[in-house]
Amino acid sequence: MGLPRTLVNINAYSRGLSYLGVIAEFEQPKLAIATEDWRGGGMVGSVKLDKGVEPLEATITMGGHEKALIREFGTTSVEGTRLRLVAAYRADDGSAAQAVEIFLGGRFTEIDMGKDKPGDQTEHKYSCAVAYYRRVVDGRTEVEIDMVQGIFMVDGVDRYAEIMAILLG
Repeated sequence: MGLPRTLVNINAYSRGLSYLGVIAEFEQPKLAIATEDWRGGGMVGSVKLDKGVEPLEATITMGGHEKALIREFGTTSVEGTRLRLVAAYRADDGSAAQAVEIFLGGRFTEIDMGKDKPGDQTEHKYSCAVAYYRRVVDGRTEVEIDMVQGIFMVDGVDRYAEIMAILLG
């Protein structure tokens, strides 16, 4: 019998700045394969054809006004904003805590500064279109996706290497 590993705590970094005590929430990019239905002659039903990776998006919520992050808005590079999220997950079964790092390269497509009311807590939400994603668990890269460079690594296997070898000759 096991117990689930749950998030104990989190921190965020951008351009060398730590947001320890400021980060409120992080919505991780959803990993999904873009598919298209295909049913050819003689097939009993349709199958989903692999059409690449769906666009990646993440949201980070800060518990206050962060001018350094607001200054990232409008970057002209698809990877102009770099974020590093560090999380500690632990199961209440006596096992060691697990370190999870998420590296993102993208750009803020929306900054929702919400409502401000004197005496109330302030939260700003930053939506990020992600062009680069890497997930490292206990020092080992589990997933790396670079939309521009054509890298799609999962568990040490580059699932797009064959295609890139053809394209690069």
